Amino acid sequence: MPTGSCHCGAIQIRVPRKPRWLTSGNCSICRRHAGLWGYYNPSQVQIIARKDAGDRYVWGDKCLSLYRCATCGCVTHWRPMAPDGKRMGINFRNFDPSAIEAIRIRRFDCAGTWEFLD
Repeated sequence: MPTGSCHCGAIQIRVPRKPRWLTSGNCSICRRHAGLWGYYNPSQVQIIARKDAGDRYVWGDKCLSLYRCATCGCVTHWRPMAPDGKRMGINFRNFDPSAIEAIRIRRFDCAGTWEFLD
């Protein structure tokens, strides 16, 4: 089970498998965070953190909550705001580089066309 963590280790993330690809987006928040996003059903992901370890940020059309470590500031994941949301994003920049080196990185135009650019 691949496991990643924020820089200080206060938030750990476990996923059931490596994703088929990672997404690099160009919207105003993705380009600033420089995340590499892998997607999972929220029921498949384990977030291990004490209650006050993370901060949440909601922006734009308020469909996602972005989470970061309250201590070191690393953006760890996003969750859908809708309680029945079936997809969440995990920032694989928080995983060891050797765990993701063979995974394809796809560029996604989340700032305009909502299409892959590759």
